[in-house]
Amino acid sequence: MKKTKAKPKVAPKPSKSNNSTPEDYSTETHLIYGKGHSEKWDYSHHLVPPMTASATFRLESAQRGAQGFVEFAHTVEGKEVSRQTPIYIYDRLGEPNKDLLEDNLAMAESGDACVTFSSGMGAVAAALGILSAPGDQILAHKTMYGCTYELLTLWYPRYHIDVRFLDMVNPENVRKAMTDATRVVYFETPVNPTLDLIDIGAISQIVRAENEKRKKQERISIVVDNTFATPFCQRPIELGADFVVHSLTKNIGGFGTDVGGAVVGPLWSRDRLLLYRKDFGAVLGTKNAWDALVYGLPTLALRVRQQQKTAAEVARFLSGHPKIESVNYPGLEESNQHALALRQMRDFDGNFAPGSMIYFVVKGKSPEDSRCNAEKLTNFLAKDAYTITLAVSLGNIRTLVEHPGSMTHAAIPASEQVRKGIDPGGMRLSIGLEKMDDIIRDLQKALNRI
Repeated sequence: MKKTKAKPKVAPKPSKSNNSTPEDYSTETHLIYGKGHSEKWDYSHHLVPPMTASATFRLESAQRGAQGFVEFAHTVEGKEVSRQTPIYIYDRLGEPNKDLLEDNLAMAESGDACVTFSSGMGAVAAALGILSAPGDQILAHKTMYGCTYELLTLWYPRYHIDVRFLDMVNPENVRKAMTDATRVVYFETPVNPTLDLIDIGAISQIVRAENEKRKKQERISIVVDNTFATPFCQRPIELGADFVVHSLTKNIGGFGTDVGGAVVGPLWSRDRLLLYRKDFGAVLGTKNAWDALVYGLPTLALRVRQQQKTAAEVARFLSGHPKIESVNYPGLEESNQHALALRQMRDFDGNFAPGSMIYFVVKGKSPEDSRCNAEKLTNFLAKDAYTITLAVSLGNIRTLVEHPGSMTHAAIPASEQVRKGIDPGGMRLSIGLEKMDDIIRDLQKALNRI
């Protein structure tokens, strides 16, 4: 009797399912794995998603191309964005790396949708661009990043959009300033560069009460720049904000190698943001998206957790130094906003997370003398410090220092800076991953010379 040849055994395909669901795992783990293998792109045999390297995509037929254009920026109401399998056409419309990054950023910020942009300013411009039109009003906190200030004061008047600056540290000022034309309340918290905090929940209650009286098309949206805090330290949407904007260049990117921005918001905003990106062209580069997706977000919690431990000790050192007038860091118990920081700045597990940014003012006999001493300190650090680099930007693995009055906030006239809370002797310090003792040693050496 002829023996039949046994068929080779085929190893069963590994199952993607087990007794657990993605919802059972922490947000920190989700930053590494995302939502699982996306239906938008099959890369199931890759440990990490590969980097796409094509600006345009092959289409199988004229009909498929036509379908792709019809479906672009046309979200089916009530359908999760992540469930839509796109037809990729051209990088400016969308590509796999950006889509995956956007899914993960939306998850991290507890938002429904995210659209990425070529820079943080591209994201700010897009969020405000879809929410305001000629004749509308934007209420903005009096202190903000210099380029955002210039956007609102140089360009928006040309579009006949009124911008009113006010002190939002007192939420009641928002209630008093709202008019029928108000469409946006915009602020950073912590504020760049002063580290002042704005109560997101309190302002959200005020705006929500006002919106109950308004028609849908006249409602006010709250937009929060969460770059300083990152979603690890604070999630404004959970506190009542409508939109979050980010410079991905900073702590989310983490390594100072790529420029990018993002807007996270409600599902209805996604189509408008995609159209805005397509038509204004501020598209996040594929490599920039890939780096943030593969290196930035997965290490965010690890980096920020270490950076804020160091920041707390550096802030204590500076607050006790005789040549320092004042220090603003949300983690200092003597801060007059410490209670708000404890309530608002919380990591994914609910632990206090005051972040990695410090603002301090160098002493002087007069404001001009204080500014002079701050510039001297800046120059000494730039020349001699090993662990502190004079550079704009923040959220890097290296500690960065700058003098906002003459650098990042120079777009704000000097006469206006003091009124907006930017002290002439103020300095901004972004803590990196160097050993804490080394950072303090470099600061001490430089302070000894002024």
